[in-house]
Amino acid sequence: MDAEAAHGQSSGNKLYLLVWFGLLILTAIEVFLGYERLPLNLMLVLLMGLSIIKAALIIFYFMHLKFERTALILTILPAMVIVISLLSIFFPDALRLLTHPANR
Repeated sequence: MDAEAAHGQSSGNKLYLLVWFGLLILTAIEVFLGYERLPLNLMLVLLMGLSIIKAALIIFYFMHLKFERTALILTILPAMVIVISLLSIFFPDALRLLTHPANR
């Protein structure tokens, strides 16, 4: 193994460790927020935002999609279409429960 390959591998390992420690810190922040008494809307926005950041780090670095733009688009686009479709189906049904006579 030549010096450049060894250097590339060690810097790659450092990058993975840095991302892993970042994920660990984000998880610790999420646990800390779980014990805080924040308004529900603020808590949900913060936790969902942190979860999206963690998911992006995992997808980019540990699933090796950082440099694969086409694969990333083909992975995320169908999932987004499915999620939006399911939300558009289930949200109206869930909102119906707010006006249901049993909930008054």
